[in-house]
Amino acid sequence: MSKVYIIGAGPGDEELLTLKAVKSLEKCTAVLYDRLVGGNILNYLREGCEIYYCGKEPGCHYKTQQEINNMLVKLAKSGHIVGRIKGGDPYVFGRGGEEVLSLIEEDIDFEVIPGVTSAISVMSYAGIPATHRGISQSFHVITGMSGSSLKINWESTAKSEGTLIFLMGLENIDHICTALVLNGKDINTPCGVIMRGTTSRQRKVVGTLENICEKVKEAVLKSPCIIVVGDVVILNDKLNWFEKKPLFGLNICVTRSKEQAVSLKTSFKALGAEVAEINAIKIKNTAYNLEDYESKLYDYNYVIFTSVNAVNIFFNYLKTREVDVRGIKAAFAVIGNATAEALKDRGIIPSFIAKEFLKENLYEIMKNVIKADDKVIIPCSKEASPYLSEVLSRLGVSVDRVEIYEPICGELKNINAFNEVDIVTFTSPSIVRNMIKMVGLQGIKKKLCIAIGPITFKELEKNGISAVECKEHSEEGIISEVLRIWRNKNGI
Repeated sequence: MSKVYIIGAGPGDEELLTLKAVKSLEKCTAVLYDRLVGGNILNYLREGCEIYYCGKEPGCHYKTQQEINNMLVKLAKSGHIVGRIKGGDPYVFGRGGEEVLSLIEEDIDFEVIPGVTSAISVMSYAGIPATHRGISQSFHVITGMSGSSLKINWESTAKSEGTLIFLMGLENIDHICTALVLNGKDINTPCGVIMRGTTSRQRKVVGTLENICEKVKEAVLKSPCIIVVGDVVILNDKLNWFEKKPLFGLNICVTRSKEQAVSLKTSFKALGAEVAEINAIKIKNTAYNLEDYESKLYDYNYVIFTSVNAVNIFFNYLKTREVDVRGIKAAFAVIGNATAEALKDRGIIPSFIAKEFLKENLYEIMKNVIKADDKVIIPCSKEASPYLSEVLSRLGVSVDRVEIYEPICGELKNINAFNEVDIVTFTSPSIVRNMIKMVGLQGIKKKLCIAIGPITFKELEKNGISAVECKEHSEEGIISEVLRIWRNKNGI
């Protein structure tokens, strides 16, 4: 049954998306989204969801409001569950009411999902509260769009003792400040302007009604901005928390699959970075290839895993086939700490761990232990290097290499996601190749690229992409490298 969800996506930071919004997005079969919607929001959509960009840039709308209204109606009538994704809250200068009225006229079922309005959240991220005991007991949210043509009661507004918050008013800041002063507001009233709040591009200028316009011009602030007028602005240093995080101001692109991106993304977000999650790789499960080896599972001396995906897909397959893992007497060997942790999560401690992100290292660890008559199974990716199979076979070891998954190219859902990225992290050669297909070689060359290890580094180098190779070939190594680069850049 068709339905339309009018969804508020908040001010930009993905983590301010509500649980109800996430659940609604997962139901959608078609969505329309605006320019200011956070870059990762579309990653919550189901596979195959139709995606339409509506633009909504100042002075240049990709689609008119009437076109958007018509499209919502058309998609709903064709049987879709439609999501209309809007920055902030749909009913706070978001024209959500107009879209809902167009649905009511056509008797289309709808639901409005409130979003965290930028009027509150952006100020919080800038260290400015909307109200504060003894300073401001009220706040007023006013549209700053259209400048002098707005029917604002400036006399009443200027006399208000509460906090004044102007949304979308940067182009008219001169008129706003002048009108407030002419109608009695003290010229020394504190004033702040916050650009792109809650994102890596957040910038803040603080002054008074007398000098804020000049300061904004000097700082070259651009839309979208929030203008806040009132004594609460003086708290911006004391209450500042977001801008003090070690990676504040940095936008990092994590390119792993959706499942594997979580831990690295979470770590970067905790350090204050904005994370553009582009899932350049999707995993096609081919675990059915294990069927021919099930009868031999209890006979192997060693099971070797070279990736987290291999661990998870292998054990998930055994679960669906109701194979009793207690019968597996083999020793387990893994490459990388993350793979080791994935195995430990299954209740198995690996006997051999190659901490370096190289198959050669695992061979060096095992070559003096493994015997010629041993039997080894290597459940792996279709694109995995044949190195281990080849060198172990030369020792007389019986090796079964089983391709249980295939990495395939991901999909770029948000066309704006890559534009503002500063650093791109790469964790495999296939991700390098896929990213080139998805965003273009020249676009990648403009970014600072970090490779998790030598094989990935060589793939970047082969494509003419300058990159930094992590000293430690792990997620922790990537994080350490990013911190080192950012601290050097900022002279810390």
